[in-house]
Amino acid sequence: MARPPKSGTQHALRAGDYEAVVASVGATLRSLTYRGRDLVVPFEADEVRPAHRGATLAPWPNRVVDGKYSFGGRDFQLPLTEPARSHALHGLATWLDFEAVDKGPDHVTLAAVIQPQTFYPWRLVVTTTFSLGPAGLTQSVTAHNEGDEPAPWGTGPHPYLVAGDGRVDGWTLELPATQVLSVTPDRLIPTDLVAVDAEDPERFDFRSSRQIGAVEIDHAYSGLVRDADANATVRVTAPSGTGVEMSWDAACPWVQVHTADKPDAAQSRLGLAVEPMTCAPDAFNAGSYDYDAGLIVIEPAASVTAAWRIGAIG
Repeated sequence: MARPPKSGTQHALRAGDYEAVVASVGATLRSLTYRGRDLVVPFEADEVRPAHRGATLAPWPNRVVDGKYSFGGRDFQLPLTEPARSHALHGLATWLDFEAVDKGPDHVTLAAVIQPQTFYPWRLVVTTTFSLGPAGLTQSVTAHNEGDEPAPWGTGPHPYLVAGDGRVDGWTLELPATQVLSVTPDRLIPTDLVAVDAEDPERFDFRSSRQIGAVEIDHAYSGLVRDADANATVRVTAPSGTGVEMSWDAACPWVQVHTADKPDAAQSRLGLAVEPMTCAPDAFNAGSYDYDAGLIVIEPAASVTAAWRIGAIG
């Protein structure tokens, strides 16, 4: 019997000029193309997913500082999955093998259960649907609390967007956010929510589309400007005129943006990570901050949903 690839079962989707492959481990968007052009940084099926590319993050996105939090009068210590900074990174679902519960030529729905654990003692069913259409790829994530106690929750995706030829430095970015979360330079611990033009506008203020250049960003943004349908949209374009846009609904009041800086120059700044989030970094410790971190609490037998879309420009 042939072994499965390292990224799990592969679900190939196609609609019009779009093609995508979703891998079952971590409900991961492994590739997305438009007329053969990459819209996200892909990886191989028989490869351990690098840098959380395309993973579905749950039951929290981003970091829990020191892996410590309190909820419902109890204190918890999460495994430190970002050992270099001593944080718990990107949740518990990124290495779960999601099962397909519905599939068609242009869509797949995957589901997995986050089982009660000593450091997260709630049972949640996580269901996510990837669907291709004329406007690109839409992903929705729903969490259902099967337990008898309220559960803390957050989610988001982790794609690295690709505008076209070249790397991040030469692309232009339009990011409709008025606030950015200041963090410590070494461990990225949140400190304060400030206006994007308050401290270093050249680094953080992309409300008007402009070239990214050499700036290094790994920060969460909020104060998002939305359209009439309450969607926020980030656009990244290459000098050739090709590009990619990512939109998300009101369920995600935050977005992490990362210029994907790596020690290895060959792997650095290949794509721009754009991660809509239902909550801020370290939201499990929301009471420690003087801004609304957006932590969701799911009541027993209740469900919550968030959605986002990636589409081509040009």
